[in-house]
Amino acid sequence: MEFDYSPKVKDMQARLLKFMDEYIYPNEARFFREIAENRAKGNPWVPTTLIEELKPKARAAGLWNLFLPKSPRAPEGLSNLEYAPLCEIMGRVPFAAEVFNCSAPDTGNMETLERYASESLKDQWLEPLLKGEFRSAFLMTEPEVASSDATNIRCRIERDGNEYVINGRKWWSSGAGDPRCAVYIVMGKTNPDAGRHEQQSMIVVPSSAKGITVVRPLTVFGWDDAPHGHMEVLLENVRVPVTNLLLGEGRGFEIAQGRLGPGRIHHCMRSIGCAERALELMCKRLNTRVAFGREIARQSVWQERVAEARCMIEQARLLTLKAAYMMDTVGNKVAKAEIAMIKIVAPNMACQIVDWAIQAHGGGGVSDDFPLAYAYAHQRTLRLADGPDEVHRASLAKLEFSKHMLLHRDVEMPITRGS
Repeated sequence: MEFDYSPKVKDMQARLLKFMDEYIYPNEARFFREIAENRAKGNPWVPTTLIEELKPKARAAGLWNLFLPKSPRAPEGLSNLEYAPLCEIMGRVPFAAEVFNCSAPDTGNMETLERYASESLKDQWLEPLLKGEFRSAFLMTEPEVASSDATNIRCRIERDGNEYVINGRKWWSSGAGDPRCAVYIVMGKTNPDAGRHEQQSMIVVPSSAKGITVVRPLTVFGWDDAPHGHMEVLLENVRVPVTNLLLGEGRGFEIAQGRLGPGRIHHCMRSIGCAERALELMCKRLNTRVAFGREIARQSVWQERVAEARCMIEQARLLTLKAAYMMDTVGNKVAKAEIAMIKIVAPNMACQIVDWAIQAHGGGGVSDDFPLAYAYAHQRTLRLADGPDEVHRASLAKLEFSKHMLLHRDVEMPITRGS
């Protein structure tokens, strides 16, 4: 097995690390200061000028749209395996991915449009997204049902002549509060009488369509998570052309599975970067603090935690790279077990390491003076986003059980005395 990155990836790593050192880390405080200033003025959803200033620099550096493989519209796109170490670096700072046009939910939406949309829809919506001209949102989760089971979705998409009429209430619609958000991809039911996995469809909806109300932002552990945010959105008799339907009626569940695979692994790649940053901050803190007459780094409890953190990160990284390799070589469907495994492992790993880093920082760890509290809120949320841990564990267990199911003729009869 080859564990080294290719020369191409090493070069891109070096360029990305240089960009992070030059433009991202020095501007972390400015990013959150801009948000605070906008909040004080009454509108935290105003995009930061910092991000818009840095995007052209990232594009000029050749660090743009790296997430989208095998697309003629994004020739700079890398394979999942090539992208993994770069996405990890972006994950060290919460806002970094957007600078490189590699942030969720746009990445998942762009991949969905690339795979499943008509050429006219790609021209209208994918091209501007690839250029970073506006942003998008994905409307799947609903407040009235357990959305971890996508077949529960109640939002209706009903045909009326040459249009579809959409009615439903969505929440955790990430990015829908951004004034740059121009388009939604909405999942709903076109035929409630069809088979369990053939009832759902996905449709492209302009955010400016009549009948759409962004009801409220949802908080995450008390944060509004502006300027990105997660919105509750009401759709009342929203009309769009029938040509906006993706792939065909009843194909929504299939699209969701195709969309969420890359999205899940991208989250995990960033989680590893977040955990690396937390471990780095933890070690620096422990090396510079004295308690009870000696450096805290010399206390065995912290040596145990630091060693365990390093093991956990390395294990998660290897599993992520394996999943990425399989996605590239045998496809997302065959790699579903590896994708499920890493989606369970990476956020839990990052949560634990960030938690230890918070503990190492004492009271400072839960404040905004350090990036750890924000990181923990995000990583804890990832244990729910794109499917909760329990669903991934159940899916993984079914796959494992299926390997060991015996046909009747293969069952060995027990040997009993006297036979």
